[in-house]
Amino acid sequence: MKIEQSEIKDLTAVLSITIEPADYQETVQQELKKIRQKAQIPGFRPGMVPLGLVKKMYGKGVLADVLNRLVGENLQKHIEEKDLHVLGDPMPNDELTKNIDLDNEDTFTFAFDIAVAPEFDAKLNGKNKLTYYTIDVTDEMVDKQVQSYADRFGEYVEVEDVKEGDVLRGLLTEQKEGGIVKENAILNPQYMKEKKQQKLFAKAKKGDIITFNPMKAYGSEVEVSSMLSISKEEATGLESDFTFEIQSITRHEASKIDGELFAKVYGNDVPKDEKEFRARVKAELEQNMAEDSKYKFGLDAKEAIMKKMEKVALPETFLKNWVLKTDEKMTAEQLDKEFPAMLEQLKWQLAKDQLMKAYEIKVEKEDVEAYAKEVARMQFMQYGLMHIEDQYLDNYAQEMLKKEDQLRGIVERVAENKIYEAVKGVAKIEEKTISHEDFGKLFN
Repeated sequence: MKIEQSEIKDLTAVLSITIEPADYQETVQQELKKIRQKAQIPGFRPGMVPLGLVKKMYGKGVLADVLNRLVGENLQKHIEEKDLHVLGDPMPNDELTKNIDLDNEDTFTFAFDIAVAPEFDAKLNGKNKLTYYTIDVTDEMVDKQVQSYADRFGEYVEVEDVKEGDVLRGLLTEQKEGGIVKENAILNPQYMKEKKQQKLFAKAKKGDIITFNPMKAYGSEVEVSSMLSISKEEATGLESDFTFEIQSITRHEASKIDGELFAKVYGNDVPKDEKEFRARVKAELEQNMAEDSKYKFGLDAKEAIMKKMEKVALPETFLKNWVLKTDEKMTAEQLDKEFPAMLEQLKWQLAKDQLMKAYEIKVEKEDVEAYAKEVARMQFMQYGLMHIEDQYLDNYAQEMLKKEDQLRGIVERVAENKIYEAVKGVAKIEEKTISHEDFGKLFN
């Protein structure tokens, strides 16, 4: 077998593989013998079919399979031995590959186009200046979080008079003959868009009857149809006034900041007093802000790395052809729109591969599981579940890792985070404490 590689020009080259009879004949014979043992052909007992007949029936297909396997194996072997950093996959070169005649030829040559990665240096050093922001957790932030906990673990109580935010239940009656009557209707005056209508309910009491106009109050057929339990079409053009007899008023009252709240927030690990509770809240905020700081540093580090990749040229013609041939759903027009983003993603992947080698970064199983657990914790926090026991987080994380796309994404994030951490040791880092408000402005 002979493999030839043309000179690499514009990051592309041609690989030619010539396969001779000595490379495949023995393998073909072995495959045909295996088929003979299993073949069921009328007139012959299993295993007794003449080999010549088996060859006549299956020989061409077996030869094609063996050739394909030899080509694939030896392409990969050549790429590994020559340490070629190939982009995409080798693509058959139809111009240089003659029509293969399995009936009349015994020596076959296959040509492939390959693209290789360019030379570049994505590593940062002391000349690269980056800022690492530490967010100052203030007493005001702690106050807001404590109040958030108090609101979350509060309760709904029945009251006698209306205040902003209260939920009203009662009887809605349209002020016209044969009009709509809705029992146990629910009203939320705070959501009324017209202030004049909203003021009609200010300081009202249980038992009061208020006359108002729903459409003027809410200005939305969707809101009115939901409130009156009618269709959106029926609500369209509804101009009538309604009376609302207030039969109950429900108010949400925040929890008292005491031991009962501490237990609801932290479960068995209960702070002994408000001072310890606030200290725990502050520590949590600092942990969350630290994650935000890492995220921002990662964005800045990636930007600095990609700045070094700006002038890196890639074999765009090859890559476009490769995408079109490997993605049947991709059109040329769609590719033109998406190709710039694809190039950026490829450059980032090349940079990551180089940096992981340069910084000797490895992604271990423990790293992946720990990050998946942190992702699980953040997801539970979005639903207000702040303190989930480790065993539940572990189980949730393991379920995430069973999904291939989620596993791949988590591995990528772990690798990137390790790269950013390594960057902190080589670039010039300025530590800066910043307010939460000013930190938010950095993303603008």
